[in-house]
Amino acid sequence: MILGVEKVKKSFDGFVAINGVSFSLKKGEICSIIGPNGAGKTTLFNLITGHLPIDEGKLIFKDEDITNRRPYQICRLGIGRSFQRTNIFPRLTVYQNIQAAVLVHRGKSFTFLRPVDFFFQQETEEILERVGLNEYAGTVSGSLSYGFQKQLELGIALASEPELLLLDEPTAGMSAQETHHTMELIGKITREKGLTLLFTEHDMEVVFSISQRIMVLHQGRLIAEGDPGEIRRNPEVQKVYLGEGR
Repeated sequence: MILGVEKVKKSFDGFVAINGVSFSLKKGEICSIIGPNGAGKTTLFNLITGHLPIDEGKLIFKDEDITNRRPYQICRLGIGRSFQRTNIFPRLTVYQNIQAAVLVHRGKSFTFLRPVDFFFQQETEEILERVGLNEYAGTVSGSLSYGFQKQLELGIALASEPELLLLDEPTAGMSAQETHHTMELIGKITREKGLTLLFTEHDMEVVFSISQRIMVLHQGRLIAEGDPGEIRRNPEVQKVYLGEGR
């Protein structure tokens, strides 16, 4: 087990957003969490990565209790994260975005007293190659298409050398072609680097094509868990989610 989520709860002003969720991930698994809007998927990701404090329950990563650790501490332990909205530096080039992420992970920082252009050049270029952005290295990030910005964000997440990668709706807002390309890229990187992947996604074609295991969240509760075939056949899942025109 690489990640254990044990009876985790989170409320906001009396509203229960996450209600006793428990699950575990095995090293190397590709798992997804699906559910209607407002089910609590992003909140759960924020709890796992330390962006929100947990009210009750426990998080275990590689046999270590990480409950309510700070985001940077969790990241350094080996959990990478992307967000629903792109989280890049739009005025920096693609290369500088990746390089900055590598510098932070290695405990370095930008300074006016010494040039950093050649710091971790090889590592930066390897990540750019891996996410398919090497030819855009000198491009200002804010001018990239949305799909390429999401690829850049994936590269930034990889710069922290994660063992567990959490992707929050990695194809949201993408065209069908961008979606297909992005998921192929994510699957390839996950397999090549031996990562464990947990992602949320509304595109059911994406979910069922790549997931080894699917968990279904509804009103803050985990109502089903299984392989794609089991989830498709589950009556409760069909009622609360898959039956919604999907």
